[in-house]
Amino acid sequence: MEYILKGGVVIDPKAGLEKELDVHVKDGRIAALGENLVAKGIETFDLQGKLVAPGFIDMHVHLREPGGEAHETIATGCRAAAAGGFATVAAMPNTNPCVDNEGVVELIKSKAQKAGLSRVLPIGTISKGQLGQEMAEIGMLYEAGVVAISDDGKPVVSSEVMRRALEYSKMYACPVISHCEDPSLVAGGVMNEGYWSTVLGLKGIPGEAEEIMVIRDILLARLTGGRLHLAHISTKGSVELLRFARTQGIAVTAEATPHHILLTDEEVKGYDTSTKVNPPLRAAEDVEAVREAVMEGLIPCIVTDHAPWSQEEKEQEYAKAPNGISGLETAVPVCWNTLVVKGGMSRLDFVARFTTGPAKALGVPYGSLEVGGTADITVIDPNMKKRVSTDTFYSKGKNSPLNGRVFQGWPVMTVVDGKIVMQDGKIREV
Repeated sequence: MEYILKGGVVIDPKAGLEKELDVHVKDGRIAALGENLVAKGIETFDLQGKLVAPGFIDMHVHLREPGGEAHETIATGCRAAAAGGFATVAAMPNTNPCVDNEGVVELIKSKAQKAGLSRVLPIGTISKGQLGQEMAEIGMLYEAGVVAISDDGKPVVSSEVMRRALEYSKMYACPVISHCEDPSLVAGGVMNEGYWSTVLGLKGIPGEAEEIMVIRDILLARLTGGRLHLAHISTKGSVELLRFARTQGIAVTAEATPHHILLTDEEVKGYDTSTKVNPPLRAAEDVEAVREAVMEGLIPCIVTDHAPWSQEEKEQEYAKAPNGISGLETAVPVCWNTLVVKGGMSRLDFVARFTTGPAKALGVPYGSLEVGGTADITVIDPNMKKRVSTDTFYSKGKNSPLNGRVFQGWPVMTVVDGKIVMQDGKIREV
């Protein structure tokens, strides 16, 4: 395809660019950036008043396939990603079977290619079977195409196993994504430990369950010099520990989710199981600390932790329901509304959290609009206000506590490898 995106404000954090420019796309590449580009006979899209950014990257999603197709498939997950403005997603390995061998990696890559929408980057496990005891064949997984390793969904309790994983991360330039959680402190908890857990009579999870593992892994990163990435940071204490790591020159990156920068544990008071996530929704002071860390860049990545579940699974009593929010299709407006409209975050910094931040953390060649580069593009209407309706989600998972809420700043076009896969909220099927 060849076309020109005209009149939008091009925002590219890698180039420090924020200017009204036209974008010429040809043969899957950015052919030119410039003012008043004209090409006779080429389709043109008027994007006046829109923001034209590098294709957004979500480095933490759960696509469920193989094994969880009742909740999501790679195809439905890719539709949700494209609808949400994401050109690239990195798929967590806690499937069934899990991604601890090259066969499952190849399956994911093949299914994603067949879907032909958002790009899927597989993540492999740290340990065999995600049991936390024996290292997976990291070299084999890397050669098969994984971009990181993680036992997300389960913490690596053994410090020795995590140490070895971080040592391998240096050999293969493959970051270790840590699910920071001390299971002995979680001990059956279902929400944040505090005022609301007491009022609601639900067993709480203290913030220290996360923070103990955060500092352990920071210290192991210091010991090994490995590439550590902290998944879904959710507490004020974790932010303070991350700041400590930066002052010590320890190589560590981190991410936060839209729900952890917007929602507090008070949301649980209606016992809506769509508010049950791991880590849990935290107290207001935690939410404020995480939000500020994202805005200043201490946390350089925003991820969805997209975790879809079937209605049957989520419609259980709170203690028995699985953790997770279906977040791919609401992440951009939630964050734009929270961080930019209400928080005063710059547009350039906002785009960076979805592009250069995750691209650098994963070490992947995406997240910019340089001429000659891959034409991955996300277009946002910063003034569009729309009500969330889970009934219209492309994802199989309708489990979102945001249903019915109005947010501003929605994606209106997603381009992957030059192909327009979403326009005006509608998926262009292959």
